[in-house]
Amino acid sequence: MTKKQFAEEILKNRHAQKSILPSKEKVHQFADDLLELLFPHFCGEYEYFVPAEIEGKLSLLERDLKLILRSQQPDIPKSVDQVTAIFFAKLPEIYRKLWLDAQAIHEGDPASESIDEVISAYPGFFAIYNYRIAHEFYVEGVPIFPRILTEYAHHRTGIDIHPGAIIGKSFFIDHGTGIVVGETAEIGDHVKLYQGVTLGALSVSKKHQKKKRHPTIEDHVVIYSNATILGGQTVIGHHSIIGGNVWLTESVPPYSIVYHKSEIKVRSQKKDESVINFSI
Repeated sequence: MTKKQFAEEILKNRHAQKSILPSKEKVHQFADDLLELLFPHFCGEYEYFVPAEIEGKLSLLERDLKLILRSQQPDIPKSVDQVTAIFFAKLPEIYRKLWLDAQAIHEGDPASESIDEVISAYPGFFAIYNYRIAHEFYVEGVPIFPRILTEYAHHRTGIDIHPGAIIGKSFFIDHGTGIVVGETAEIGDHVKLYQGVTLGALSVSKKHQKKKRHPTIEDHVVIYSNATILGGQTVIGHHSIIGGNVWLTESVPPYSIVYHKSEIKVRSQKKDESVINFSI
């Protein structure tokens, strides 16, 4: 294939793309600008002194959001103005939930020195923030934009929360690396997830796209590192504890303790003259 032929193929595919996609850079900037307004931990030396200044910043963010979404209007069920108004009307509730999330992380992690540390430095909080923002746009049927938001957090933290998941208040993520929460997962209030947890589907067949594919986690459940819970009909009853490395594809009742027991043998090198060769 010549360079000209390749160029023609690229041009053809670009013109075949009917939707004008939102700029990732502008979506990321909107998320960062909103985070800076909601939490002083991210605004550097800039300070707000009167409510009118914050009102003005909110108005600017509304303008920015409309500009980002305008290109997607043909694919959005409601008008961009309606979606923007709905989001900013819900923002106070989102804001209060985020403070509860930060408090839950602080109270649940012995290494945390303060809520300020959680908000400023914890990847779990950043991932939850982007999820809670993105979820509202997902609910309103906005395509692509919410996924860009959660993938922004995924890229920065290693935590993959689909914007379609339903997550209650006081959500705790510790460490977080490798956590995956699928699109139709439902998580109750006061749930704790540790690194490597997967709330996934039993099947990745496209024909199940519109069905509930991911588990339901009820209130006050703790799921320890590298546990995998699969299936849309799988329900983890409230106040249960799921141990590390557990693999679950069926429901468990409330107040359950589920754990995986592995066998570990320890022996002295001094008493054993045989050599063990490890291949790494």
